[in-house]
Amino acid sequence: MKKDKILITGGCGFIGTNLIKKLKDNPSYSIRVLDNLSSGKEEDLARIHPFNKVYPHQVSSGTSNKIELVEGDIRDYETCRRSCNNCDAVIHLAANTGVALSLKDPRKDMQVNVAGTLNMLEAARENSTDKFIHASSGAAVGEVEPPLHEQILPGPISPYGASKLSGEYYCAIYAHTFNLKTASLRFGNVYGPGSHRKSSVIARFIIQALNSETLEIYGDGSQTRDYIYVEDLISAILNVVSPEDSHSFPWGEVFHIASSRETTVNEVLEYLLPILSDSGYNQVEYTHLSPRKGDVKRNYSDTTKAQTHLNWKPKINLSQGLRRTVDWFINEYY
Repeated sequence: MKKDKILITGGCGFIGTNLIKKLKDNPSYSIRVLDNLSSGKEEDLARIHPFNKVYPHQVSSGTSNKIELVEGDIRDYETCRRSCNNCDAVIHLAANTGVALSLKDPRKDMQVNVAGTLNMLEAARENSTDKFIHASSGAAVGEVEPPLHEQILPGPISPYGASKLSGEYYCAIYAHTFNLKTASLRFGNVYGPGSHRKSSVIARFIIQALNSETLEIYGDGSQTRDYIYVEDLISAILNVVSPEDSHSFPWGEVFHIASSRETTVNEVLEYLLPILSDSGYNQVEYTHLSPRKGDVKRNYSDTTKAQTHLNWKPKINLSQGLRRTVDWFINEYY
């Protein structure tokens, strides 16, 4: 039986390793990872599955029971072209992630998220890849009255949001002009096991608590986000890789992938503190810092379009997901 080869850019990262954990035992797929190891590390991938590490000029055209890790950077087109060799689908997760990093270095954000995505799209087209799934963000929409949905005219307020929006537009162009089956998924705030290298609020709170540090809240904590457990996100990605009807699927379009629930940072604490206390961390303190530039005040998504076309709904609520995440940090990481 022929295996479909899937290339996962940024596959050593938080979402990538969770995706590989789900795919690794499926006999229909072989997996190649492209990662520059600036965020996710080899040991993160090794926790999930054995792999063969190669450099771009060593990429093979065959399949293997082991994962193939290509160490390289999406800002280099030749690396992208070689990595796409013989691939049936690309799941493009590699990115300069988050608003804060984009504010520190907008040029790098553009180089990675715009030029890097364009490199991957063109490499996929050159290699006759069938599908291309682009990880985007609600930051592409900007400061609007929630819920966010796909019909809102985007108006990003950070370099990160602008670069992700640009990637969405390029995906639409490649779908409609070059017949590459693309989809852009605007992720909510993803959390869960394996997030030890993330700086987003839930991972940061847990790490600070386990290190007996004071939890830091930017602003008054009333800002809202839409938190989605990583396993639910993975299910949505895989439903795009293998849609029920590929011919009628709306390729080239954007989908919000989130929980459709608005939760304040203060409410996250209300869920999290008792879970930490149950695990023996009952002296957790927190403090408020100045708000961060570029952060939107309210953010949650309407996922009706994803439910309709992906036959998908999130299953894990925040309380369940936080407990699983804390358990992972205590039992697997610390």
